[in-house]
Amino acid sequence: MKYSHCLPLVFSLLIGCSQPEQGQPTPATKEVALAAEAPFAFRDGDLIFHTSLSDQSKAIQLATKSPYSHCGIVFQQDGKMQVFEAIEPVTVTPIEQWIACGEKGRYVVRRLREAEQVLSPQVLEKMRAEGSKHIGKHYDAAFGWGDDRIYCSELIWKVYKAATGLEIGKQERLRDFDLSSPTVRQLMSERYGNDIPMDEQVIAPKAVFESDLLVTVFPN
Repeated sequence: MKYSHCLPLVFSLLIGCSQPEQGQPTPATKEVALAAEAPFAFRDGDLIFHTSLSDQSKAIQLATKSPYSHCGIVFQQDGKMQVFEAIEPVTVTPIEQWIACGEKGRYVVRRLREAEQVLSPQVLEKMRAEGSKHIGKHYDAAFGWGDDRIYCSELIWKVYKAATGLEIGKQERLRDFDLSSPTVRQLMSERYGNDIPMDEQVIAPKAVFESDLLVTVFPN
C-alpha cells in the first residue's frame, strides 16, 4: 500500500522517520506558510530535520533525547528544491510540502563543513545516483541494515557513505537509547513483543544531526 506524504508509517520507534496519523490534516497556518518561504538558499546535499507530527513522535524524542524525528537530503530537481526521504515508499518530496509536515513548520538545515571542497558536481551526481537506487523501496519498519528496505537516517548515512566515503553520524545499538519511559516501553512492546532486538545496529536522526562533520546553516 502506498501512503501519501504525512500519513502514518509503521511506528518509527527510536529511529524516527514517523509521519502523522492517517486523517490528520497538514497544518494550514501562517507560521507554516512563512516557513515554506524562508529566506534561505538551500544547496544540494543539505540535510534537513524536523519534528514529526506523528503520535509516536514523543516516544522517539524520549528515547533519543532529541526533538528531531525525521530527516532527508535536499536536492534540486527540475528547477525546484526537493527532499529525498525514506517514507513509504522512498520518494522525492517538494521542499514546501516536506516543511509543512513538521511541527509548526519548523526545521533545521545542517550542511557538510567542507561542502565546498567535498560536494563537487561529480560527487553530487554520484549522490543522486546512489539515492535513485532506493526510490520506490519500502520503508524499513524493522530498522535492519540491509538495502532491501530503508529508513530516513539510514538513507542519509548510506548515500553520503557511498558517494563521499564519509560516515555522517555514529552507528549505535538499540540498547544504547533511553528505554526507561513508560511511553517508550509500551510502544516497544507493541512493536517487538518479547523479542526486542537490543543489539540491532541503527543510525538515529539524532546521530546524523550531531555529526561533527556538519554545521547548522539554518534553524527556524
